Amino acid sequence: MFMKALLIGIISIIAMLDSRLFGRSNLERPLIVSTLVGLVLGDVTKGLMVGASLELISMGLVNVGAAVATDMVLGSIIATAFAILSNTSAQAALTVAIPIAVFGQLLGIVVRMLMSSLSHMAERDIEKGKFKRVLSYHIVWGMVFYSLMYFIPTFIAIYFGTGVVSAIVKEIPDWLTNGLTLSSKILPAFGFALLMSTMLSKKTAVYLFLGFFITAYANISVTGVAIFAVLLALVVNEFLPKAGKGNGTAATADSTDDSDDDDDLEEL
Repeated sequence: MFMKALLIGIISIIAMLDSRLFGRSNLERPLIVSTLVGLVLGDVTKGLMVGASLELISMGLVNVGAAVATDMVLGSIIATAFAILSNTSAQAALTVAIPIAVFGQLLGIVVRMLMSSLSHMAERDIEKGKFKRVLSYHIVWGMVFYSLMYFIPTFIAIYFGTGVVSAIVKEIPDWLTNGLTLSSKILPAFGFALLMSTMLSKKTAVYLFLGFFITAYANISVTGVAIFAVLLALVVNEFLPKAGKGNGTAATADSTDDSDDDDDLEEL
């Protein structure tokens, strides 16, 4: 079990580094992560089943600005291990995935708060001209903190049993959970404000309000609004410019014909 816990811990680190260091190869998606966990634990079929169920949940979870979504990587790994090691169904694994994902979200907030001190250390080293040390804060220490954030809970959950992690979650004081939950509710608004400050303009504001009022008053699901937005983007960016070019070509052709007629009249 030690080797399996070690391998799954390494998988969690690779999934974490996917969007932070390796680009984005979708290795952090629940379907991929759960399948890899199932491969290590010897039950790929159940890993796929748990991953497919969790993929449907995580499709709408997006980090926007400073908003931190629930950590489905941690939830997917531990839930898949729980389903395979305890020989339960994929539906039962969902009851474990959501609390663990929320725990990962709260843990991520704490880790980011600790990592904010690296920015101040980097500023002091920049003033001293120690640029190599500044680079190590971002490339080395940042990745070390994130890796430990994923490796330690995953290794403990696999080696000692998923019940240990569930017990840790239950032992978290209510005042700490409530405080972190409140901050997680404030951060999305702050994240959207940061995003809008860079994207919103006079040309795009109308689309923002259009989507808002459709969602608020038309009783359409998020999927319906997304489909409507894609069709509207195709009309605005593809069909209207082409129609405008066609009219411009026709007008040019008409003006050319008129000039040719004038030349013929002059020759007569």
